[in-house]
Formats: sequence, C-alpha cells, structure tokens
Amino acid sequence: MRRFIFIITIFVVALCGVAARAGTLVNVTQEHNNPSRDGVYIDSAFTPEAAANLARDLNFNGTISGNVYAQPLYIEGGSNGPMIIAVTESNNIYALNATTGTVIWQRNLGEPVPLSSLPCGNIDPVGITGTPVVDLTSRRLFFDALLVNGGIIKHFIYSLDVDTGVTTLGWPVDVNATATYNGINFASLAQEERGGFAFVNGIAYASYSGYFGDCNVYHGWVVGVDINNPSTVGAWATTAIGGGIWGHGGVASDGTNMFVVTGNTFNTGGNWMGGEAIIRLQAGPLFSDFWAPTNWFSLDGSDTDLGGVSATVIDVPGATPSQLVLALGKDSNAYLVDRNNLGGVGMPVTQANVSGTNRGTSAVTYHTNDIGTMRAYKITAADPPQIVFAWSQNQNGRGSPWVTTTDGTNNAIVWYAATTSSGDQRLHGYDGDTGAVIYAGGGANELMTGTRQWNTGIAARGRIYFGADNKVYAFNLPGGTPTPTPTATATPTATATATSTPISTTTPTSSPTSTPTAMPSATARPTPTARPAVTPRPRPTPAPRPTP
Repeated sequence: MRRFIFIITIFVVALCGVAARAGTLVNVTQEHNNPSRDGVYIDSAFTPEAAANLARDLNFNGTISGNVYAQPLYIEGGSNGPMIIAVTESNNIYALNATTGTVIWQRNLGEPVPLSSLPCGNIDPVGITGTPVVDLTSRRLFFDALLVNGGIIKHFIYSLDVDTGVTTLGWPVDVNATATYNGINFASLAQEERGGFAFVNGIAYASYSGYFGDCNVYHGWVVGVDINNPSTVGAWATTAIGGGIWGHGGVASDGTNMFVVTGNTFNTGGNWMGGEAIIRLQAGPLFSDFWAPTNWFSLDGSDTDLGGVSATVIDVPGATPSQLVLALGKDSNAYLVDRNNLGGVGMPVTQANVSGTNRGTSAVTYHTNDIGTMRAYKITAADPPQIVFAWSQNQNGRGSPWVTTTDGTNNAIVWYAATTSSGDQRLHGYDGDTGAVIYAGGGANELMTGTRQWNTGIAARGRIYFGADNKVYAFNLPGGTPTPTPTATATPTATATATSTPISTTTPTSSPTSTPTAMPSATARPTPTARPAVTPRPRPTPAPRPTP
C-alpha cells in the first residue's frame, strides 16, 4: 500500500519533487527544494547500499567566511558549470564550483549588524539569515540582507545575477521605505528575516518575525516584490503586535497560493488579529483565509506558538480532503487543515500529539510503499485523513531533516546533521519506511564543525552538500554521478546597479579568494554594550476564555 509519511525531529520532514531524466538539468533553487517545503530530493543514485558508504570529498574546498543559518543552493545551466550558492551572516554571498568548492564569484554587501546594536536577539552578527531563492528563467538570486545604511539599520531585498553576482538594475529594495499594510509601517529594528524566500508567478516573497526575546513592536510580515518591477512592493502583516513568522521554511506555496504560520500575539483582548494561525495569501500578497485552533488565545498567553515550524503543503491522494497544509506547534501537536477552505477559528481536519516542542527547524513529507527524537508519522488516505505513528529514532543533536528517494516512492532515506552544541556534528541517515540506520556518520574525515539546528542539507547528482559556519561540505556516494560540463554560451548578465541607495558593495571576482579567517560560532549570546534603551513588552496574562 502506498502511504504518505511525514517526519518529526522535535520538528518535521517532507518529500516530493521531479526526478531528473538523463540529460536534464538538476537545480536546487530554494529552501527544502520545492515550494511545498517538503524537503524531498529525487536522485536514483541514493540507494540504501550506496548511501551506507557515503564519504566526505576531501578535495572539495568549500571555504567561506561567516556564520551560516541558510541552506545552500545548487544551480546548473550557466557558463560556469554547476555551482553551489552559499550566504552568511557576514553579508557574504558565494558561488562555488560544485566539483572543487573553489570560488567562482563572491560579494560582500557591507558590514552586518552586531547584536549590541539590536534591542534583543540570538544571532551575532545579523546579515543574511534566510535561504535565498533563484528564478531560473531570469537566472537571478533573491534574498534579504540586514545592514546599516546611512546610520540606520535596514532590511534590503536584493536581486543578483546568479552567474556573475552583479546587482540587477533598480535593486536593492529598501523594505523600510516600501512595505506598509493597513497603516502599519515596516520597521527593520523590530523585524528579523529568518524564513526561506519563495518565488511564485513573478513575485519574490520574504517573511519576517521579531528578534529572539520578543522585544520592540514587531509583527508577522510577508513582503512581495515584483521581480520585473521592483518599485511594486506588496505586503501583509498581522494586525496585532507579535504573530511572527518564525519557521525557517518561510513561505510555502502550492503554485498559486502562499501559506505561512504565525506565532503568539499580544494584547488582543481575545479578538483574533493574525496570530497562532495558518494564513493563506494570494498573489501580492493579499490576505485570503486563515485557520486558528479554538484555544489560540490560551496559546498566546503561554507563548506556545503554533508557528514554531513553517507550513508544509501536502497532497494525499485518496484522502478527503486530499489537498492539505501541515503545521507543527510548540504545544506538541501536528495539525492538518484543508488548504482550500481553512475556515477561520475551529477544529482542524485532524490533529495528533507528536511529542516534543516543535520549533526552530523544518518538516519533510514523502511517499513510500509502507510504512532530541526523530519521529515519523503516516497520513492515511481516509475520510478524514488520520495521523498515525510509524517509527522513531534517538536523534544525536537537533537538526533539520531532508529526504532522498530514488524515484519519488522507493528507497526513502531521511537525513539530518547533528549540531555542534548538542550532537556529534555528523550526517545521519535512516530508512524512511522503518527508521533503520542507513548511515551512522562515517569516520574521522566526516566530522564537521559549526553545524546548527536550523541548517539543512541538499542532494544533487549523487552528492550531499551541507552549509556550516565558514564552510560548505560535500559528501560523495561511491562512484558519484559526474557533474555536467558548462554550457557553451555564456548566460547574459544583468546591468550593474545604478541607484542612489548608498549600499556598500565589492566588485565580483572571477578567481578563488584566499582562505578567510574563521569567525567564532555564535552559540552563546554575549552581554551587549551600548544597547538601545528598549524595554521588552511584558506578556499579557490572559483571562480564561470560553471555547469559540
């Protein structure tokens, strides 16, 4: 029987995608590989037998500079051959040769913002946090960077030529100056961009939360920029203070609509104003519908965010309804909702307690022929669909999972990288049907450093790539699939930016740079000095609220 499975590791896992045919290009253009955020990579080389003998490619350089929270991307079809795109909190962007790991081009956008200049937070410094997205048609890279501009801390949304690193004419977009919603103006000093970018029908979407610590007057924001007319900027925000979009998957999409999950709000008086909800947005973004649990007000009062993990779009053929969206809350519950009729405050299609505090990483979903702790759950093709436990494995250090499968159904392997703070800093792989260990981390050469629970790897042409602080690592299957040669004709490059916005940039280079000085990992928050006098708002103590 063909079943649908999702994985939780105090978070969750997802799988889907299109298998690469012989002669076709392979590209990983966004967070978790697909707009659904399912985290599935289809590669016929990833059989269990081959995966058991995965080994780090010691000839792959991969040296970068800065702390890393974003997933790397893999791009083919350009004049430079296959590339890995990596970004860091030092506001560095790199294009690396996917075979050797040497630098093809690199950019620095200016000094990142130190934690001491922010009212609160847990990343130091803050530069580029969320995973970029690539539009293959225009061959442009879109992402958000935080930097000081004219003495003011601002978020800017950039568009770079993915083959050269040159800034597109008319960019970057000043989010402070352009994003408004119902009289609310975007304020970079209160907003952090954690989530992966989405690209849907010509618009690049970014999502925003507050900084760690819930300080300042922040909102949950989704900002959309028309990539062919960057002066056209749309935005949606939670009406209440709070409601941050915290999950690093950011904006999920079914190809038409966008879905985000919000966290706790403040001072609502029991009136729903955007928090603790799955939000459906149409192009723009324009608010379309929402779902919130009946106890949303109680979740607000206890800081038990529904939005600890980003939305995952799921199709379960044979189920009623079959087109679903998944949310994982800090209340240990997994919620499935009909994405075509979210229905406001009410009961979900189904929910289940899946243990743990689901926050800070991602989910993945995948199909199989059957069916910190990593836990896998089946979604049954029933009316309504049900969430049923499948298997579990002890997890050696929290990490965000991803999945490989040889054809979209068979040989599913669930991967994660254990963290520096609480794990062995190695890759681990489990049979997607049974949870049996496929890959246990390798030997001395497979040890990594600077790994974080937010970080997730990718798979492309018989390889796994993983981004960590100051380094992108590459792992090969035995006899890994060779990478294609560069295209014969160079891709046209964008015109250099002619803008009055005084953003510091450096000229892209065509040769590898010298090895940068390693930056310390920001796992412990230093005591800031000369911090702006901003007092975090007290959390409200809600009165008991009857079930709506």
